[in-house]
Amino acid sequence: MIEKRRTRDLPQINERIRFPEIRVIDSDGAQLGIITPTEAMTIAEERGLDLVLLSDKAEPPVCRIMDYGKYKFEQEKKAREARKKQHTADVKEVKMRYKIEEHDYKVRINQAERFLKDGDKVKATVMFRGREIQHSDLAETLLKRMATDLQTFGEVQQAPKKEGRNMMMLISPKK
Repeated sequence: MIEKRRTRDLPQINERIRFPEIRVIDSDGAQLGIITPTEAMTIAEERGLDLVLLSDKAEPPVCRIMDYGKYKFEQEKKAREARKKQHTADVKEVKMRYKIEEHDYKVRINQAERFLKDGDKVKATVMFRGREIQHSDLAETLLKRMATDLQTFGEVQQAPKKEGRNMMMLISPKK
């Protein structure tokens, strides 16, 4: 079954522009004034360009004489660039115990540093097992130490807090 493409979805160019009068802008940016679409079409055809509707909300609607293929390509290029620049900040987690050895701690700091440089948030988690939960003060000092070690790359978004059998802190990258 073949569906017809609705005319609303198609860009309004050339013969698809159905208004009694339109304001026309030249390809150089100069205004040609308010004329009928047929007059504007003949001007566009003489120059080998298209008549493109820019704004139908204006009174009268605004059209421009331009190369539609080139215009469409530029719009798609801008959209691709915008998508490329868009980076969602993921939350990366660095887990450790409150009695972590110095070298292991430095490895965690390096991981967190790399995540922050990449523009991701870091969730530093200290895990407790059994009776270790009584030493939450040691875990808090460890997280605060981590925050000071990473202060050149990020800032604490959420201070150390207990969540069940873990204590966590959230660090976001510096802008």
